[in-house]
Amino acid sequence: MKNYWLILFCGSILFTSCDFRRKGKIADDMDAANEKAMQQAMKDTTAVVVTDSIFNFGTIKQGALVEHNFVFKNTGNKPLVFPENPRASCGCTVPTKPEKPVFPGDTAFIKVVFNSANKMGHVTKKVTVYSNASPSFPQLVLVGDIEENK
Repeated sequence: MKNYWLILFCGSILFTSCDFRRKGKIADDMDAANEKAMQQAMKDTTAVVVTDSIFNFGTIKQGALVEHNFVFKNTGNKPLVFPENPRASCGCTVPTKPEKPVFPGDTAFIKVVFNSANKMGHVTKKVTVYSNASPSFPQLVLVGDIEENK
C-alpha cells in the first residue's frame, strides 16, 4: 500500500512539472508574438492629439498627492502603441501608459501621479511618452506650487 502512494505522489509531481514547462513555453511564445507585433506597429506611425499637455495643479500642501489623466486621441489611421513605459523627470512622479493599443479614433489617457513629499516652492515635473506617433507624443508637464504643511 505504501508503494502505491509513493508511485501516485511521484507521478503527480512529474505530471505537474511537465505542465509548468508547457505553460512557460506557451508564455514565451506569446511574448515573442507580442514583441513581433509591437515591432511592426512601431513601423506604422500614426497621429495623436493631446487635449492638454500641461496641467497646473495650483497650490497644494507638502505631502499631498496630485493625480491627473492626460487625455489624448489617436487621430491617425493606425493603432497607437507604447513600446515602453513613459519616463518622468524624477522618482516622485509616476506615469502609467495604456496597456493595449489605442485604435484610430479612440480616446485614452496617460495617468500621472506626483508625490509632493519633501518638495517645496514652485515645481515643474515632465513626462516623456514613447509611442509610434509622428510627430512624437508631446511632453506632458505638471506645474504648481507646494506650501509647507503646518
